[in-house]
Amino acid sequence: MNVLGLGTEGDSGAAVVVDGRIVAAENEERSSRLKLVEGFPRGSIREVLHLAGLASRDLDAVLVGGTSDRFVDRLRPFEGWFQHWRGGGMPGWLKRQAGRFSRYRDRFPFLEPAYYALQSPTFARRRRAIRRVLRGEFGIDCPVRFVDHHFAHVASAYFTSGFDDALAISIDGGGDGRSSLVYEVRDGAFRCLHEVSAFHSLGNYYAYVTMLCGFTAMKHEGKVTGLAAYGEPKYVGILRRFVDEEQGTFRNRAGAVFQGALRELERSLPRGWTREDLAASVQRHFEDVVSRYVSHWVRRTGLRSVALAGGVCANVRVNQEIHRLPDVDRVFVHPGMADCGLGVGAALAASVPGVLDPAMPAAREPLRHVYLGHDLDNREIDRALDRAGLRPEPVDGELEPAVARLLAEGYVVARAAGRMEYGPRALGNRSILYQPADRGVNDWLNRNLRRTEFMPFAPAVLYEHRRACFRDTDGGEHPAEFMTMTFDCTPWMVERMPGVVHLDGTARPQLVRREVNPAYYRIIESFHHLTGLPAIVNTSFNMHEEPIVRSADDCVRAFLAGRIDYLAIGRRLVRHPQGVAHALRPAAAAAGAGHAPARLAPSTPRWKNAERL
Repeated sequence: MNVLGLGTEGDSGAAVVVDGRIVAAENEERSSRLKLVEGFPRGSIREVLHLAGLASRDLDAVLVGGTSDRFVDRLRPFEGWFQHWRGGGMPGWLKRQAGRFSRYRDRFPFLEPAYYALQSPTFARRRRAIRRVLRGEFGIDCPVRFVDHHFAHVASAYFTSGFDDALAISIDGGGDGRSSLVYEVRDGAFRCLHEVSAFHSLGNYYAYVTMLCGFTAMKHEGKVTGLAAYGEPKYVGILRRFVDEEQGTFRNRAGAVFQGALRELERSLPRGWTREDLAASVQRHFEDVVSRYVSHWVRRTGLRSVALAGGVCANVRVNQEIHRLPDVDRVFVHPGMADCGLGVGAALAASVPGVLDPAMPAAREPLRHVYLGHDLDNREIDRALDRAGLRPEPVDGELEPAVARLLAEGYVVARAAGRMEYGPRALGNRSILYQPADRGVNDWLNRNLRRTEFMPFAPAVLYEHRRACFRDTDGGEHPAEFMTMTFDCTPWMVERMPGVVHLDGTARPQLVRREVNPAYYRIIESFHHLTGLPAIVNTSFNMHEEPIVRSADDCVRAFLAGRIDYLAIGRRLVRHPQGVAHALRPAAAAAGAGHAPARLAPSTPRWKNAERL
């Protein structure tokens, strides 16, 4: 059975699933070059059908993630969550009214269903428009079904985990009126145990804090996670008064949402609060709240394997705390955990009886890789290099050992090869690589790439050496292949590879298996032979506020703009025409040298000015 899955909300995209296996997945931001772009994913549909070798007539069904949303026809950049509140039309007006009257929700139970009922004509227009575009522009005449937002997340987590029996949980800011679903899945049979209304959203409170810290909500939450290590969790008690876990559910104790919640939260903070301490507080609070929530349902069901998805599960420290729970043996986090994964999740939901008749054959096996997008070929690469006037350098021997030698000597190498990764992480095929012993790399390399990041760069580690580098990896190895969980580092790791260790002693690794990506593995293996270090720095190949590169032209532009020393694209190796823009720090010389990361200067930006920072 051939199923096309679509995500048409923020970070829209498409996927093709054949007999329960993902064969292609791509998000519209990569081709449009607009990060987290909104709009109908026409380009992604064409690309995934091409990659899967299918024509429109070959499709048996189209499944769309989300039942309650508006139709955005043409692509537009994601400008921030706050802009949606201020926007014109019915959606913006309703959000402003919800923020104003949310405190009366418990007294007047009709307010919440009325909020969605007023939008039901908009939701119906979306369903009609999607069917019309699929039929008129793509010639797709097969059945089109719409899958609940959170059920798509749950399906994406379960069907890629490899678990037979699992507790499958989705947690995010909100979708289709909910912010979380909890499912018990036994041998492929799904049973819903619990749901949390979007009114009680835990994820939205992290977004409010993101705005208070001066960042863009629903976009820069990862910066808050990294910033947390620079502060003290002084305001946890305040946050508990707003949202907490109670008897296996989330509770919006303040009864506030949107701008109402934002203003009340800001008013509750003491004079002179710092964004570092606020970030530390919300991170500590979220780790505690989500851990208690998951623990409740693990104990209730007796299921010791947990599959996770939803935007909250992009928080790698929260995922580590779930992995640490004494009643949990194994955890899996779907690599496209946020709304970028709705297309994949919707398509995989076709394997659940009742979603389609007949159901698609299920392929319950661990997800091996996410190299599911655009494929670079030699013709595309050579054309892009020629247009930029770049000439490959001769390579003495094989390319992978040559790249490893450059890394060992202290050069930065951008690598683009084969099919692009699906999801928010670069996992070697669209990555910037460096040696991990340079303590100062987070400062100077981010500056070259024009990024403002607080998380350290992630290490790509040979799978066989995981226990030498990290503590307590058992049961978390699979999500670590996709860089979705942190682990505590061993003293040896902290001493020898400080460039990839955060202030709190953790790192967010990518565990690399030889059989999954042989060429990428060989680079790290050769680097290990040269330096004794079984890991390298892996950060995404993109400039600040741009999506990860997709095409050869994207790679060349980012390579030149970022003053990256070398570009390894396909089987070609290119040196930057302007030479090296930083001091070379060979891996052996850098180990144990340099300065400790400086603490950030305190500051107190306000949400009213957040978008200008």
